[in-house]
Amino acid sequence: MHLLPEVYSIEAGEHAHELHEHGGHAHNHNSPLGLFIMAGIIFQIILEYFSKGAEHGHVHGQGHEHKDHMPWLLFISLCIHALMEGMPVNHQHDLAWGIAIHHFPIAIILTAFFVNSGLNKTAILLFMMAFAVMTPLGTLISGHFDFLTQYYKEVSAIVVGILFHISSTIIFESSEGHKFNMAKLLVIILGVILAYFI
Repeated sequence: MHLLPEVYSIEAGEHAHELHEHGGHAHNHNSPLGLFIMAGIIFQIILEYFSKGAEHGHVHGQGHEHKDHMPWLLFISLCIHALMEGMPVNHQHDLAWGIAIHHFPIAIILTAFFVNSGLNKTAILLFMMAFAVMTPLGTLISGHFDFLTQYYKEVSAIVVGILFHISSTIIFESSEGHKFNMAKLLVIILGVILAYFI
């Protein structure tokens, strides 16, 4: 309700400033923010290939093949996901509540995988603490690195795409049977390219 309008209001403000500086004759150009939102969707689809869908509350293909193996790809992809989600919180503090609630089922699934992999309780606690600091770390990084501050709207647009994909998956693909599909990813990328040129 707030993040998407804010991203586009920043873009509109920059365009108005450009018009003012050029005496109302700024160059007409397409906003690249839509591409960053689409990039976020595609990035999340790729992350889900490794996390098996834990971001939206369940894991595809959970079975005996995961026993006694440390789920490194699951852990790293979920940490990247949590880090990215923390970046807009620096400007949108209320977003932290939604992300915190969203991370509860992820934490439960991640803990179950750690227990299933045979890790001891100390290791599980350390890994869960590492996961827990990812979102605050993303918030901290976005506020202290000039590069991320300069490209705040682009980073936020990517996060919007990530959240769009997760929310649409929760609503429309809630069954256990859906999984990563290379053909689907390629069609989405083709659709993004066609939409950009149309």
